[in-house]
Amino acid sequence: MKFFHLSDLHIGLRLFNRDLKEDQEYILKQIADLAQKERPDAVVIAGDIYDRAVPSAEAVEVFDRFLSDLTKRLPETVIMMISGNHDSGPRLNCFRSVLARQNVYMIGMPPQTKEESIEKVTMEDAWGKVNFYLLPFVRPSMVRQVVQTSQEEESLSYDETVRRLLAREVIDEGERNVLVSHQFYLPEGKKAEEVERMDSEIRTVGNIDEVSAGVLRPFDYAALGHIHKPMRAGGEFYRYCGTPLACSVSEAGQQKGIVCVELREKGAVSAKVLPLTPLRQVRILRGTLEEVTAQGCSDYVTAVLTDRVDLDIMEMQDRIRRAFPNLLEIRREMVRRADYGQIRTKAKEADPFELCCAFLKDADEEEKAILQEVINYVQEVGQG
Repeated sequence: MKFFHLSDLHIGLRLFNRDLKEDQEYILKQIADLAQKERPDAVVIAGDIYDRAVPSAEAVEVFDRFLSDLTKRLPETVIMMISGNHDSGPRLNCFRSVLARQNVYMIGMPPQTKEESIEKVTMEDAWGKVNFYLLPFVRPSMVRQVVQTSQEEESLSYDETVRRLLAREVIDEGERNVLVSHQFYLPEGKKAEEVERMDSEIRTVGNIDEVSAGVLRPFDYAALGHIHKPMRAGGEFYRYCGTPLACSVSEAGQQKGIVCVELREKGAVSAKVLPLTPLRQVRILRGTLEEVTAQGCSDYVTAVLTDRVDLDIMEMQDRIRRAFPNLLEIRREMVRRADYGQIRTKAKEADPFELCCAFLKDADEEEKAILQEVINYVQEVGQG
């Protein structure tokens, strides 16, 4: 059984107000080309199909053309996808039963009643069954009626919520099982602060959305979405594939790709990364004005100028924009670079909760708890 693992397409994303439609169409065609070459039995998209809960008509058309292209080239391939924290679960859930008859499983919502289970798609090959469990992004409030044992029970954490949802499933560990999920799974023994996060990701105050990767043990492979940098969640086959296209300057220089997974007999799993080449790279160029402009290109560029003399601002901007038609931003490194860099690093590392607490100074624990809830809510819905 061979399948593609991709996630975090973020169709409709704008980078520094740059429209990425052409870039996204280019990379989606490249994915379809690779699918035609590799002939996977399934294509799995682990959430964040769109960048916003209410995507533009143009973004929906881009994704529709991608799906149409895939199904036309590979009519027998099963396509499975879940909603992420940027998507609207109810919208993705529309026509779920109709699409399933076309081998397209678009799952927007987790179980909503105690009678419902996580959507399971079972495929077969020479070694028997492969069960794909499709779990969309979950907030505790979304499944309170399903996982809480009583009305008096306190609100559950993200970790306990996901743990209880998976515990409800009857998973035959003698068969091959794959989990498709969009959450922040924290490798066991690691702290959330040790996981490198990209600027394009939504992070909660206090990392309250973390889920221990220990819950993934019953699965032969976990196809994960949410983290934008390719990484493992504590095991060789519990993986974040990352975004297929850089979504922020912090992803400059990253090699993007698709994870191609092969399941043979139980316990025999292999995975390889199929590299993707973007239409335009995201790059950070550092040097003097002369050094930077000498590298003129059509990539998406952040120019960091290190000149120690005053520059004519209008002339400097004009020269850089001529050299880089897809310029994202211009930064200046000040003479006191070490001090400036330290201040900038501290400001970047400080989360909104810490900044607000520092400003308020005398907030008590109850007020801090309310503040934390407000900031998390704003971060979650801010992309809607």
